[in-house]
Amino acid sequence: MSGASRIGDSKVLESRETEDGTSIRRRRLGADGRRFTTYERIELPQMIVSKRSGNREVFDRDKLMISVKRSVGKFLGSELEVEEVVNEVERILRQDGREEVTSQEVGDAVLDVLAKINEVAYVRFASVFLRFETLGDFERILRERREK
Repeated sequence: MSGASRIGDSKVLESRETEDGTSIRRRRLGADGRRFTTYERIELPQMIVSKRSGNREVFDRDKLMISVKRSVGKFLGSELEVEEVVNEVERILRQDGREEVTSQEVGDAVLDVLAKINEVAYVRFASVFLRFETLGDFERILRERREK
């Protein structure tokens, strides 16, 4: 049975808005008696990201998730935790209704979110985003974190 017909032939058992308010989780019962979950995400208008190079591109949640996962490694416990970081970053970026943000603003928002949940992940992301080249760069960011 294909996924499309499975959803079409299913019955919704329970619907719940996710904690972050960005999607709806539906618990379903398929025609074959199996239970499964679907998520409906609210489709928001496209947001443009202005890069340092001067290029502009559409904000890409998946690209940001990959970037966060790659830079923080195992310091976020799960895929869900990474998704929560990306959800919060997107919420921060969209809160003032602008259609265009800079890559600097995206990175700063990631740092703000990581600073609240995991200091090691914060430093790891900062080292990639801020392009650390020396041990002094790490010492500076650690000193700044301790002063906050």
